[in-house]
Amino acid sequence: MSQGFINRRTAIVASGAYLGASLIAPAMAQGLAPTRSMRGGSNNYRAGAPIVDRIGGGGFWMTGTVRRAGDGMPLAGQRIQVWAHTTEGHERDERSHGATLTDENGVFRLEMPQIVPAFGQAHGHLAYDGGEFKTVFLRPLMARPSDTTLAADFVLEPA
Repeated sequence: MSQGFINRRTAIVASGAYLGASLIAPAMAQGLAPTRSMRGGSNNYRAGAPIVDRIGGGGFWMTGTVRRAGDGMPLAGQRIQVWAHTTEGHERDERSHGATLTDENGVFRLEMPQIVPAFGQAHGHLAYDGGEFKTVFLRPLMARPSDTTLAADFVLEPA
């Protein structure tokens, strides 16, 4: 049997649902948030590192994706620079730096020597520095120093 009036419980539930929807809708409209630069990400950065097929002798893979903030569209042809402390050189050495471009799906892969711990942490450095979007520096940590891959994903916002 339905009642023709609104009681207190119905009013509270209805107003809560309206408030919740009004707070969630703008957040969903904003879509995918941009990646923020990580502390220490730009350490030993070298502007203009060359695009290479591989850094050194290889054996380790740095991988990831690059997407546009908001709609999450994959970004093809974006330059990602990679550098790290490896079995073949320190992260400040020019030979430890290289860059690659994303494919049509926004995916990048760059082979490099095995990353080894520096300052107690096995980590890599990556940068988007192409100019069309805001520059982002990342410094992801490896779960274990014996890992042979490290992934990092970028979500870029226009410059």
